[in-house]
Amino acid sequence: MAAVASLSSVVARPATGRATTVKVQAARTKSSSAPASQFYGPDRPKFLGGFSTEESTPAYLTGEYPGDYGWDTAGLSADPVAFERLRTVEVIHARWAMLGALGCLAPELDPNFGTGRGYEKNWFEAGTYLFEPSGLNYLGQEGLINASSFPLTLVSTLVIMGTVEGYRIQGGVTGPQGADNLYPGVYIGESLWDPLGVADDADKLAELKVKEIKNGRLAMVSMFGFFVQAFVTQEGPIANLNAHLANPSVVNAGSKVCAAYGCI
Repeated sequence: MAAVASLSSVVARPATGRATTVKVQAARTKSSSAPASQFYGPDRPKFLGGFSTEESTPAYLTGEYPGDYGWDTAGLSADPVAFERLRTVEVIHARWAMLGALGCLAPELDPNFGTGRGYEKNWFEAGTYLFEPSGLNYLGQEGLINASSFPLTLVSTLVIMGTVEGYRIQGGVTGPQGADNLYPGVYIGESLWDPLGVADDADKLAELKVKEIKNGRLAMVSMFGFFVQAFVTQEGPIANLNAHLANPSVVNAGSKVCAAYGCI
């Protein structure tokens, strides 16, 4: 729920020492100017659209960071220290949610789903393969990566993720420029290793940051929906979707609530 709570923070006034983040990020790219985009600054789109006014947008929401639509009804972003923490929580949760949403869909999107040649269980059951003699075959493919020990899987995951996250928190991947560690690069000496050229254009990079957080917020909402569906229907999202499309007037959220709690 920390990810959902951080949504209301959106983007706020930067903490002390963070005001130069965008400028530093831009300086290490080929573009000579700071990132400029329709999604940043005072003229960016607001959460009320054409009905937005100066009074409806808190003064501390300046549009410096990606994803700022001027919405903070709970005032969670007013404190710059709290904002820094919530901003980090939101971005990290968003990235995990995008991976998680794909992982929840993958078993049922496998053409061999339920045939004995791939996944036999949906996303919330797949972990039980760890406790079976055959173990868990990643991506449903034998010979790729097989996990058959829960303690070993847990420990190796903690070590790998803990090392990487600790390295990020300590600023080890931000390079000599001291850029924002939420968008780290891999440096070889003084040079940024960027084979895809993502950071070559500052304006393009600024736009990609907005796309990332927008897709990440949608993924967090999707994951919450997947959790609720699994609890209520005991089925995966694709099975729920197919059942709804086959008979939308009967199979829907309202019918599930009525079946569980009765209707007046």
